[in-house]
Amino acid sequence: MQFSSALLEAAVNEFSRLPGIGKKTALRLVLHLLKQELSSVTHFSDTIARMREEIRFCKKCFNVSDGDLCSICANPYRQPQTICVVENIRDVIAIESTQQFNGMYHVLGGIISPLDGIGPDQLNIESLIERIKKEQTEELIFALNPNIQGDTTIYYIQKKLPESKIRITTIARGIAFGGELEYADELTLGRSLQNRLPVDKYMSS
Repeated sequence: MQFSSALLEAAVNEFSRLPGIGKKTALRLVLHLLKQELSSVTHFSDTIARMREEIRFCKKCFNVSDGDLCSICANPYRQPQTICVVENIRDVIAIESTQQFNGMYHVLGGIISPLDGIGPDQLNIESLIERIKKEQTEELIFALNPNIQGDTTIYYIQKKLPESKIRITTIARGIAFGGELEYADELTLGRSLQNRLPVDKYMSS
């Protein structure tokens, strides 16, 4: 792809670094920005820069936040006794879109995957265990992607949990094994939450 402007080429190269954006799509986006008013483009770039500089992670659940606590953890109408364990922030957004869950979340920041060099110490597992010890948790829902790595993570966390009468469940297999939560339709994901299974039954299936 030949460019008559080094500035245009640099902008296209930056956009193409984004996931799922190829050079042709990047060029289309850059040319679109060139047609906009300078004030509009400045607002766009300032918004992205401010997001990157000021966004935080919730001190309790590790979801994205504008303050020390995210809007979910700070909401007095949520059910604090139920914690849904997810792999990443995209999964929180996917589950919230179903409007079928009114508890709290805990974002692990990934799943155990030795082949990718990801071990338990690199995830937010110890903080989850501490939350359960300190809070009056009644149910722990594992909403991890249904694959080998997800199952390994569930097994590891389950073994780390203190002896208690906490109900431990996982989303039902409405999500196909090997699938990913963020790509599931809202109806399927919502039903998987409503029809969740005890972890012991899930792991033995």
